[in-house]
Amino acid sequence: MIKKIEKTKDLKKIKEEILNLKKSLINFHFQKSSGQLEKTSNIKKTRKNIAQLKTQYGELIKNAGDKNV
Repeated sequence: MIKKIEKTKDLKKIKEEILNLKKSLINFHFQKSSGQLEKTSNIKKTRKNIAQLKTQYGELIKNAGDKNV
């Protein structure tokens, strides 16, 4: 189902996973509006995972920027 976030992912993989989760979130919203979504908690979990990945992505960019200075 939902994987734990690894600490050592590279930027490309993180962006790709964020995009996939956003697509899933859109599908969950459509399913919810049509009454097909049984586990509405999936929406909250997906949003949380997106936020965690975005935070991790920002930290990696910040750390990469610090190394260049």
